[in-house]
Amino acid sequence: MKNNFQYQGERFADIQMLRYQLPGFEALSLNQKLYIYYLSEATLWGRNITFDQFGKYNLLIRSTLERIYTTHKNDLAGTSEFDKLTEYLKRVWFSNGIYHHYGCEKFKPEFSQTFFEDIVRKTLGEDAEEILKQITPIIFNPNILPKRVNKADNEDLIKTSACNYYENVSQQEVEDYYSTLSDKNDPEPPSYGLNSTLVKDADGSLHEDVWRIGGKYSDIIEHIVENLGKASEYAENDQQRKIIGLLIEYYKTGDLRLFDRYSIEWLKELEGNIDFINGFIEVYGDPLGIKASWEGIVEYKDLEACHRTQTICQNAQWFEDHSPVDPRFRKKTVKGVTANVICAAMLGGDEYPSTAIGINLPNADWIRAQYGSKSITISNITHAYNEASKGNGFLDEFAIDKDVVAMVRKYGDRCDDLHTDLHECLGHGSGQLLPGTDPNALKNYSSTIEEARADLFGLYYIADSKLVELKLLDDAEAYKSQYYTYLMNGLLTQCVRIKLGDNIEEAHMRNRALIANWAYAHADGAIELVKKDIPVADGMSVSQKTYLKINDYSRLRELFATLLAEIQRIKSEGDLEAARNIVETYGVKLNSELHKEILNRYEHLNIAPYKGFLNPKLTLIKDGETIKDVVVSYDEALDEQMLRYSDEYSVKSRGERVK
Repeated sequence: MKNNFQYQGERFADIQMLRYQLPGFEALSLNQKLYIYYLSEATLWGRNITFDQFGKYNLLIRSTLERIYTTHKNDLAGTSEFDKLTEYLKRVWFSNGIYHHYGCEKFKPEFSQTFFEDIVRKTLGEDAEEILKQITPIIFNPNILPKRVNKADNEDLIKTSACNYYENVSQQEVEDYYSTLSDKNDPEPPSYGLNSTLVKDADGSLHEDVWRIGGKYSDIIEHIVENLGKASEYAENDQQRKIIGLLIEYYKTGDLRLFDRYSIEWLKELEGNIDFINGFIEVYGDPLGIKASWEGIVEYKDLEACHRTQTICQNAQWFEDHSPVDPRFRKKTVKGVTANVICAAMLGGDEYPSTAIGINLPNADWIRAQYGSKSITISNITHAYNEASKGNGFLDEFAIDKDVVAMVRKYGDRCDDLHTDLHECLGHGSGQLLPGTDPNALKNYSSTIEEARADLFGLYYIADSKLVELKLLDDAEAYKSQYYTYLMNGLLTQCVRIKLGDNIEEAHMRNRALIANWAYAHADGAIELVKKDIPVADGMSVSQKTYLKINDYSRLRELFATLLAEIQRIKSEGDLEAARNIVETYGVKLNSELHKEILNRYEHLNIAPYKGFLNPKLTLIKDGETIKDVVVSYDEALDEQMLRYSDEYSVKSRGERVK
């Protein structure tokens, strides 16, 4: 990584934009570069699907705001109302719609409705009134479609969620519809509903509008398929060409059993340096965990760092056999667990601009059991995070003393990477459902329970002497860094992402709160939250601040083992009531006084709580019609990249780009 690379880009609202590098890209062969280039084009083409999935009015709102911005940025920039509208547009770009990417609440516009209506009329002319009629209530009325994903207990989660996966149906109708499709005797059940909109017709009947060529999103998917076909010409091996062929057939048919075949063949591709994810994958954006958002990522191996994940995978059976869960829930034979440390080359859809740092797929439990899973840890993304956070004062403010600060600075990055590896490589792939357990039994609690299971697996094993034996850690005490930062986050600092008075909504945040709060409640003195008097800058007074104190790290590991056993039982047995109780008790509520304190302390650090990434730009270099090279540039500003994507990767009708 180049030391003079500018990781930090523009900051706005609660967001800091970052850049990531493509180390070693120049050394790839031309064929490999072209493979990445066309896979990247296929990734970028899915952007508008994600926008539409995240809210019915997102695309119309975005295009309206973009027209206003491009028309008036030269004459109105610097005026209060226009600058507030510009920030709102940037938030829409970042979150793939009008809802916060993490909390899912609708953005509150800081510009006035009068200003908006006037500038829409000025910009759009005769089209303005119809557009204003559609989108003005959506933007300005906080009671209309207020949340993208609602997971509150005892509410109709479909009717109270604004995500665009369902039309005119209730939660009960959705559950009844998919329960009729489920066959407990099917050893290879497809993920019913994964790639469709469930619609109630005027006569009361239900049908699925499948996302495929010839169905919903057909025009966009045709462009994805076109670029996948071009990528196939430059694939590194026949297996890569095979999986692209299956993915194309799946996009043409929407057949979920074909998607499973594709997923199995994708698992088998281990030899190539380049890989990708492209499709309807994760279900966090559906309150019932059925429908998948579109996402894409193109990647190539970080060959030096792959040793770590490969070592973990080679010992997967040992980790499974020694897991502290009931033996009934362990896999007797762990199959096909593979993992790599990779560099992201392009992010798209639900992985852009905010992205995961680790991914484990496929999600179908029966595929994991029979064929295994493939994991990635994204090294250039974590490196960018680490570089951007240096010297921001966060650790000094929230860690209890200088010894803890020194410990985290010494071991933190290494242990964070290792915990992510254990979470993705083994945690998600560990354990098994009991025969007859419905994979969707945990409903709206499924994602939180699954993330808690994977995190606990990593927390339990990062303290195991096996990691020192495998030379993944060189100090048996290093794990304490991870225990401290994980619990500090779950008990204290992750709440900086939540508005005072709100509950925790996002599945990963609920998972971390669940683990930390459960451990605290059962710690018997192993961990404490203590108050310390800290001198104030005026030198005349002190303020009381809350800190995490860990008194017994070994006891903490025992607690993680106990909780892992229970979380695995809940998943393996499909115990919905137990899932509801443990999530609602430990994973949802915040202490208002403590929350207020942490927010105040964080505000003084002037750190944006959320980070996201601008993609590099890949450009073909030609001599006539001959492609000579693919070059990378990193200099696009946020508005340049977003407007270019809206221009180059949008369709209004078949073959026609939106201008």
